[in-house]
Amino acid sequence: MTQEERWQKRYQEVMKFIENNHRNPSKHRIEEHDMLNWVKQQRKLKNKGELKTERAEMLERLLSLWEEYKRKNQYE
Repeated sequence: MTQEERWQKRYQEVMKFIENNHRNPSKHRIEEHDMLNWVKQQRKLKNKGELKTERAEMLERLLSLWEEYKRKNQYE
């Protein structure tokens, strides 16, 4: 499996998780840590400008979905 295939697979896994569960991966659930860490790492690479253009565009779509399900303060 090439690096590109692994990246695509992880991207699809995170997108599917958010769409199916209507929430972002939790930092409190060990089984979801890999997805959360992958997104954080990709965001860091994007901010440094080290992410390929195609991947950066796909990550933007993922992050916009991520923002929709961002945790809200229940007391607001």
